[in-house]
Amino acid sequence: MSGQGFMDRLRQFDAYPKTLEDFRVKTFGGAAVTIVSGLFMFILFVSELNFYLSKEVIPELYVDNTRNEKLKINIDMIFPRMPCAFLSVDAMDISGEHQLDVEANLFKQRLDQNGQKVEDTAEETQIGDETVGDEDAIQKAIGKEELDPNRCESCYGAETGESKCCNTCEEVREAYRKKGWAFRNSDNIEQCKREGWGDKLNAQKGEGCNIYGYMEVNKVAGNFHFAPGKSFQQHHTHVHDLQPFAGTQFNLSHTINQLSFGMEYPGMENPLDNLKVEDIKGSAMYQYFVKIVPTTYMKSDESIIRSNQYSVTKHQKRVSTSSPLGDQGLPGVFILYELSPLMVKFTEKSRSFMHFLTGVCAIVGGIFTVAGLIDSMIYHSSRALQKKIELGKAH
Repeated sequence: MSGQGFMDRLRQFDAYPKTLEDFRVKTFGGAAVTIVSGLFMFILFVSELNFYLSKEVIPELYVDNTRNEKLKINIDMIFPRMPCAFLSVDAMDISGEHQLDVEANLFKQRLDQNGQKVEDTAEETQIGDETVGDEDAIQKAIGKEELDPNRCESCYGAETGESKCCNTCEEVREAYRKKGWAFRNSDNIEQCKREGWGDKLNAQKGEGCNIYGYMEVNKVAGNFHFAPGKSFQQHHTHVHDLQPFAGTQFNLSHTINQLSFGMEYPGMENPLDNLKVEDIKGSAMYQYFVKIVPTTYMKSDESIIRSNQYSVTKHQKRVSTSSPLGDQGLPGVFILYELSPLMVKFTEKSRSFMHFLTGVCAIVGGIFTVAGLIDSMIYHSSRALQKKIELGKAH
């Protein structure tokens, strides 16, 4: 078989026979359909390309066996009508006891009535009970000569067999609490006058507070809360000392800029982020019941991010602060959390190139075919209409 005969036979398999250029008719309708179909092809191609370049995330469910780890809580909250001097932060476990081994890096930033910073530097705050005053900080604040470290100052009648000396305002307040006495007039307490305790409270009235940072707690059910007054344990009960604020109507309006558990991962959503709450009537208790689901995110480069996602249920009520022990409720913002026994694992995977190629071919072929049908319909319809018009003119 000659080479020319082989080529002639090969031409018989051509599934795309060509018509001569002389028999082709180009129309304005066909040009419009071509431009529109080309635009659709381009848009769908870009969409398919973006889909191909994005990562496919595959979720899986496991039993969580990482209970010995710490739970990192990221916090950024604003209390526009609560001074920093009034607010305390506490973390407790499921038993109601303070978590003593909490690692925290929290700061309080004073805000004026317009939400602007009062001072450039923020004050670091501690978690839970603080019964001992910082002697160095006191002396630095009062700017006086060094106090005698062996001094024994009066507790103003609140001395006990265990503690007969009260060298700081905080120690006097603690002695009063143990006696069950009201601590209302700090101006008569020499230690408080020396430290400017009452002046500090008065100076911050009308201000707000921004609390931000993080803390690491044990990975067990518990809660952390922001409430007025210094906290302490009394008869295995967690209470807050509101006596210095007698008659004060606490406004717990707050904005949660961020509340998350663990590191951030792609696509992470925190339901409480950017939540703004107005305390219209005052002295309200806000409770957020949070269900935490441990989450592991494995990237395509096999790096692992350990984090958590959560759902939340909200509850609020007005409380009375007439009882010094807060039996009728404590105004504040309470986040009560519990952990799910299951863990979600997200795994990033690159999408298949063959799937992308198939999608592109489907886009091009499908639009080309549909555009051809539309062009044919337009062409034959216009021809039929033109013939009717010519016949009408002939008659």
